[in-house]
Amino acid sequence: MTILAAAASTALLAAGCTKGTGEAAQPEANVGTDQNWATVGGGADETSYSRLTEIGTGNVDKLGLAWSLDLPGEVTLEATPLAVDGKIFFPGSYAAVYAVDALTGKQLWKFDPETWKHNPDKMHFSFGANRGVAYENGKIFVAGLDCRLFALDAATGKQLWVTETTPAGSYNICTGAPRTFKGKVIIGNGGADFGARGFVTAFDGNTGKQVWRFYTTPGTAAENKGDPAMEAAAKTWGADFTKAGGGGGTAWNGITFDADLNRIYIGAGNAGAYDPLIRDPGSKGDNLYTSSIVAVDADTGKYVWHYQENPRDSWDYKATPNIQTATLNIDGKPRKVIMHAPTNGLFYLIDRETGKLINQPGKTTLVNWVKDIDMKTGRPNEEPNIRYETGLTEIWPGTIGGHNWQAMSYSPRTGLVYIPIQQIGARFSKRGDASENAFNVMGLLLEPIKQKDGDGHGFLVAWDPIAQKEAWRVKNDNLWNGGTLATAGGLVFQGTAEGTFNAYNAKSGERVWQFNAGLGIVGAPMSFSLNGKQYVSILVGYGGTTAAYGDFMNVGWKYGVQPRRLLTFAIGGTAKLEATPGPDMKVHAVDDPAYVINEADVVAGKQLAVSCAACHGIALQATGTPGPDLRESAIALQLDSLTQLLKTGPLMDRGMPKFDKLTDVQIRQIHAYIRAKAREQLGLRQKDNSRPGNVKL
Repeated sequence: MTILAAAASTALLAAGCTKGTGEAAQPEANVGTDQNWATVGGGADETSYSRLTEIGTGNVDKLGLAWSLDLPGEVTLEATPLAVDGKIFFPGSYAAVYAVDALTGKQLWKFDPETWKHNPDKMHFSFGANRGVAYENGKIFVAGLDCRLFALDAATGKQLWVTETTPAGSYNICTGAPRTFKGKVIIGNGGADFGARGFVTAFDGNTGKQVWRFYTTPGTAAENKGDPAMEAAAKTWGADFTKAGGGGGTAWNGITFDADLNRIYIGAGNAGAYDPLIRDPGSKGDNLYTSSIVAVDADTGKYVWHYQENPRDSWDYKATPNIQTATLNIDGKPRKVIMHAPTNGLFYLIDRETGKLINQPGKTTLVNWVKDIDMKTGRPNEEPNIRYETGLTEIWPGTIGGHNWQAMSYSPRTGLVYIPIQQIGARFSKRGDASENAFNVMGLLLEPIKQKDGDGHGFLVAWDPIAQKEAWRVKNDNLWNGGTLATAGGLVFQGTAEGTFNAYNAKSGERVWQFNAGLGIVGAPMSFSLNGKQYVSILVGYGGTTAAYGDFMNVGWKYGVQPRRLLTFAIGGTAKLEATPGPDMKVHAVDDPAYVINEADVVAGKQLAVSCAACHGIALQATGTPGPDLRESAIALQLDSLTQLLKTGPLMDRGMPKFDKLTDVQIRQIHAYIRAKAREQLGLRQKDNSRPGNVKL
């Protein structure tokens, strides 16, 4: 930080204090950040809180667009940008890093890890998404989808070093943001849904050399020997669990550094496979450390404590949402706490010194899997038949959770946490009860369901962590929305699936400002100051897990039609966005009338098309991201052009993997299924919403 910039920041904060927004409800010292937004959560505490006050409830109506930057070739944009000393840094869909002048919006440099060239097989394990970069000591750190970790010169974008963070041939992938602390950079990984074993690794920020590694599930007896944390975890698994994979628990998002206690808090993901009888046969153990927050020593990676939110997870519940640290005055005494809203729908307030619950967790959304939490043991008092013991379980929240990776924020001014919430259920079936929306996960049929009032909607929920109750709630039109930013100016910002960027009064929930971004938003905004002026920035690029949810998350955005952008706002901003097409819910299917459908090929193609679902939609119900609607695709209209695309991979650099292991017969079958679904949309064929027939029940 330059002396001039520091002085400007101090003046801005002082000016804000004279305006005031009332006495703070909770201690404000060191919460969040001010001039720079140097990590995805703003400060190391991951509170997504800006101490800046120039933009507030009294003048937010004068907030306008300062500048915008179009990002050709990008699709899903999930990251929260960083702002450091006049530059903005962020990753694109496949971890290409951009550096932008924060005052003008001019692109300064771009670095592309080219995963498609270096490790193309990893493209089969996830859609293109990256949730952020890290900064420390003049370096930018980013992880590619293939889990190579890069250090870049923040001034030039030049690669300083690169290191592999996962073993060769593993199922692990990286979509999360690294974090930096004390000269180190830490990164986790995903892949639990494929049975990968979870772990996080800390590297030296200057050299890229590994400093320590902590596994979130145990390995073999030989691997665990001499490691007390792994030996303890192994006792909660059966003897044969490693035959089914690594157990999951992958830490792909929430990682928080606690400077006060010199600890790292790791949010471990769901267990894999979902069905515990497959994952851990012959056992009824808790399967540590899946679905847990684990505290480790920041210098050594040694285990300190854990709290498991879902013992023996069976529903894709995970502790991966952002983990916030704060000091709260509770019963007249300051307590060092963790605030956490995982996917299971509860809100946990945890003593970060001991890992023990402070109060009874509240329910932030519709929850039917648990009665309450036993405050003596910390274990959930579960409802019956939640692990599909009778062959069928319908559970809320569903697999995307009540709160997922989209960042929640916290304001000490109000004492409230602002959570982007989803409400939708999930049906887990072992007996064949399913539609075409179902995925087959190792013989377990899984699909979203809408049955209850509020299902299919997202909500912005203001939550009181001490009272464990809702302060206010705003209902969004659609299910999958963006993360939040809270500011000392008394505002909460959030983007939505339908493309509005909104500001709310942090105390009341009243919407006080809105901007049409022209495309859905899933990332979280951030705020910074430059030359004494406060700005707010947001990436615009709908996507993520939308295709896998198909029509449940379809808002009408079309692939390649609406530009992806970085938007930056300031008081008095007068820039305008170029008009672009709005949402279009019609499927503009194409057809070749001369093509004769082979019904056996359609049946076989339905089974194979699950390989297309993560990008092109379950049952081909596309959402415009991350891939186009195959029913509308001219390439998929003809068998020869589809075959060439899948066999040779001409669009790999745009995120379309090569499927050279598919046979000509299999490609013909997929083509037949696409043609059948296109004709359904055109009214030329009866609708078939039956599940794929390849499920062994």
